[in-house]
Amino acid sequence: MAPRANWKGFLRLSLVTCPIALFPATSESEKISFNQINKQTGHRIRYLKVDAETGEEVSNEDIVKGYQVDKDRYLEVTKDELDNIALESTRTIEIDEFVPRSEIDDLYLVRPYYIVPDGKVGHDAYAVIRETIRSLDKVALARVVLTNREHVIALEARDKGLMGMLLRYPYEVRDESEYFDDIQDVKITKDMLDLAKHIVEQKSGHFEPDKFEDHYEAALAELLAKKQNGLPIAAVKRVAPGNVINLMDALRQSLASEKGAPAARPTKTPAKKSAKKRKAG
Repeated sequence: MAPRANWKGFLRLSLVTCPIALFPATSESEKISFNQINKQTGHRIRYLKVDAETGEEVSNEDIVKGYQVDKDRYLEVTKDELDNIALESTRTIEIDEFVPRSEIDDLYLVRPYYIVPDGKVGHDAYAVIRETIRSLDKVALARVVLTNREHVIALEARDKGLMGMLLRYPYEVRDESEYFDDIQDVKITKDMLDLAKHIVEQKSGHFEPDKFEDHYEAALAELLAKKQNGLPIAAVKRVAPGNVINLMDALRQSLASEKGAPAARPTKTPAKKSAKKRKAG
């Protein structure tokens, strides 16, 4: 069964327009998920919408949107008022400009969508827009309204279609200096860097997502299968990783293990002379 479109409307480049549909390019529905249940009865938990003050359940028709302006004061905003400020991007993705893909910081990437022609008409206009984007080797920046909010979306040609990547606004991206400023400046020796590079060379390959394994998902499936068949569940003993005492030794041993060779012996730290020997000297 084909997935439902998240959005339908029009894609426009100047006067060239075509009907399109947006489909999420990724899915997590195949992952194992859990429900909350009552431990005593085994029944599923149901959540109710209740008044925070009275504790009474509130029906959906009595629930409206409110913006908090004070501790106990809200501005009520109706659906008609929100519809009144609806933007053109609610129904049309208007391409504003073209930019190099390399200039878009990965921090701004949110979620990918497949963009396809909607219906039998408009394929010619769709192809014109797609091939224009492809020929420029750039991405097209546009705006789209999803879940009642306007988003910036970057469009790029992908095979026979278009892929749209939702982008964050600058106010949604945190300043890295708040996190990185306290990181100490450490001088790395050439020997350490060379060893680390050798480890990277041993681990180097090509991006092949088919090789990715979701080990936790596999462990979950095994756990559920055992429980379903009444098999015992053994507790796993985990050894906490220790602190690195000698970084050079750790790098050498890492390199040796990657090569399949026996780990090198740790470098012996020169023992301190005893007080008696210092006196004798």
